[in-house]
Amino acid sequence: MDLLKTYRLYKKINQYPNLLGLIRSTFMEVLEQRGIATRAKLQERVLEELKKDGLDDTEANRQEYLEALIDYYFATHLTPSEIESYINLARKRDKAQTLSRLVNQDQASSLQIFNALEEFCEIPKGEVYISREEAEGIRVALITRFISSQLPFISLSKNHITIRDLHELLRHTLWSRKRPGKLGGKAAGMILAHKILLPLLEKHDPELEEYVRVPETWYLNSGVFSEFLDRNNLYLFHTFKYKDREAIEREYSRIEERFRFANFAPEVVEDFRKILGEIGEHPIIIRSSSMLEDSFGLAFSGKYLSIFLTNQGDLETRLNNFIMGLKKVFASTFGPDPILYRRDHGLLDYDERMAMMVQKVVGRRFGDYFFPLVGGVMFSKNVHTWNPKIKKEEGLVRLVFGLGTRAVDRVGSDYPRMIPLSHPLLRPEVTGDQIRKYSQRQVDVLNLKKGVLETVDFKTLVDQIDHPDLFYAVSVRQDDHLAPPFFKTERLKGKDLCLTFDNFLTKSPFVPLAKKILSKIESAYGRPVDIEFAWDEDKFYLLQCRSLSLRNEKERVDLPGEVSPEKVLFTTHAALSNSIVTNIEYIVYVDPKAYDLLPTYEQKMRIASIVNLLNKNLQEKRYALMGPGRWGSNDINLGVRVTYSNINKTRVLIEIAFAKNGSTPEVSYGTHFFQDLVEADIAIVPLYPDDPESVFNEAFLLKSPNLLRTMVPEEKELEAVVKVIHIPSVCNGDFLHVYLSTQHQRGIGLFGSPQEG
Repeated sequence: MDLLKTYRLYKKINQYPNLLGLIRSTFMEVLEQRGIATRAKLQERVLEELKKDGLDDTEANRQEYLEALIDYYFATHLTPSEIESYINLARKRDKAQTLSRLVNQDQASSLQIFNALEEFCEIPKGEVYISREEAEGIRVALITRFISSQLPFISLSKNHITIRDLHELLRHTLWSRKRPGKLGGKAAGMILAHKILLPLLEKHDPELEEYVRVPETWYLNSGVFSEFLDRNNLYLFHTFKYKDREAIEREYSRIEERFRFANFAPEVVEDFRKILGEIGEHPIIIRSSSMLEDSFGLAFSGKYLSIFLTNQGDLETRLNNFIMGLKKVFASTFGPDPILYRRDHGLLDYDERMAMMVQKVVGRRFGDYFFPLVGGVMFSKNVHTWNPKIKKEEGLVRLVFGLGTRAVDRVGSDYPRMIPLSHPLLRPEVTGDQIRKYSQRQVDVLNLKKGVLETVDFKTLVDQIDHPDLFYAVSVRQDDHLAPPFFKTERLKGKDLCLTFDNFLTKSPFVPLAKKILSKIESAYGRPVDIEFAWDEDKFYLLQCRSLSLRNEKERVDLPGEVSPEKVLFTTHAALSNSIVTNIEYIVYVDPKAYDLLPTYEQKMRIASIVNLLNKNLQEKRYALMGPGRWGSNDINLGVRVTYSNINKTRVLIEIAFAKNGSTPEVSYGTHFFQDLVEADIAIVPLYPDDPESVFNEAFLLKSPNLLRTMVPEEKELEAVVKVIHIPSVCNGDFLHVYLSTQHQRGIGLFGSPQEG
């Protein structure tokens, strides 16, 4: 039998005649590691056998006997499956050497590297792997070449993204035939989070294995963008970022036009056609994934376009819509918001490149509509602690019914459900009326018939469709009382429904799963994270992950003691950070009441334009911006529709919201707009004048001399709405100082002498 085992092993290894030396070297390592035979012992045995057989002690004879003995010992001490694994290990070592050489050669093409990677991955994975150092070196080189060159990402991802993971990614990647490129930051974050939760080579968590998914995704690396610019002679726009703000804002429409008329090479169009053929008639989203996006500490939240496509109809129609969508995302690289954001953060000279992800949208079809049950964003650190019971370290979720777009954008009179994961049913509102007032009323869906992203009234939607999981999302109103339905079979049509998600939080696995996901990823990152997700048909779909931008806060802020009432501009009982902002010289005040009285959309948009001009005029000064409700809301009646670039030079943004019945729900935390303010270190102050315990010195703001006509003379007729106050001129040399304390959940703005430091 020993002879037969040795013969079988010899037949196996002779399938790889060029690798016999490497295979036997691997065998020898294993024999020594397992204590079966040492090199010295085998050499002694070789000499004994040579002597016994009457052969000369030559190098050739020694080698021949040594190889035979290695084969014999290996065949007789290891099982057939172990033998197979170690033969494959030798094969992997050989292919790894080739792969390592290629991936570290600048002149090697992506196709050459991919072919070498494919040859490596064709060898069965087995239970035995190449050495950690060897694998790590190849992982780092592949990640750097194909995903991201950012060192914080590389040092983290090399521990989670395997060589085989990279092979699978590249099988779903379209790269340029002419230009090198990477998958970009947004793709990098999603890939890394997925592999932290569901590692290929480590033991899986059964709960994560059951529930966590990533949508089917195809990647277009940044080389496609570079080749597109080359082909259409669009490189002149690389100097566009050095123009002044006014020119960037004014000329961006010309860039969009140039991109619309540009075209892709025929072979690239054919690649797009193949991708769409694989996807079929399923809604997709084209998501930006620039090189800088979702980097550590700088999220670029919402700076670049992501475009939903319903992707219905014949292939050529879908292809044309797809190409138009790609070009819009490409053009957004040169948009005013991302360029000014880069300028603010010292990244203007970086040669930004755009990659993309093409993902199947998560959800199901209901009549003409397509959407998931819920979508949202969750944070591993909860800085919105309106109740002392809430544990910051257990995280927060912003949850909406339908597409998650309403969770990350500031929208209309709608409110996502804010869920502290330590106490998921706790909410700022108390009565049924308050809960209804601060609930979601509109739903973002894809209208497959019209081919657009559409906002639909929730009550209208549920009257038109039969959603099998509505039980999880709603509560039923009875008088002033709201209660979630008891049974999934309960008929809900025709009832007075309110989106509360109480059953989703208590009768689905979502809450413990969300805690586990956030904890696991934060632990791997070594810093807080935020994650965009969708949930449908009892599955959690990971859409995006990045390190959470947190304000560089003080550990503790002690509020000033006794302050003369005439020195107080405002007090608030909602503080979102531990912050002190001193020596504020100017206030730009948009009077909420006067703003409400503006009769037309155009006039309200003029207010945003004035704020933008004042932001430029005061960029070298320390100024506070105060105004109605939701700054940055897409509902112009609820707040001034500004973007980050319109307000990026303010030091404090004060949102004046008239909260009724003592309810003070925070409406912006977790949105892209909020993240921009955090990264720019702009303090955010929610101010509720109707709160009897708050102070708001409205008279000071209304009666102080207004400098608007001096600073923006062309807009003087709107000085009843917008006021610019030079504080030292009005307050005998005093400046405004703002103190915010999360421990006390209080803040104060007061006038006082200039402070040092």
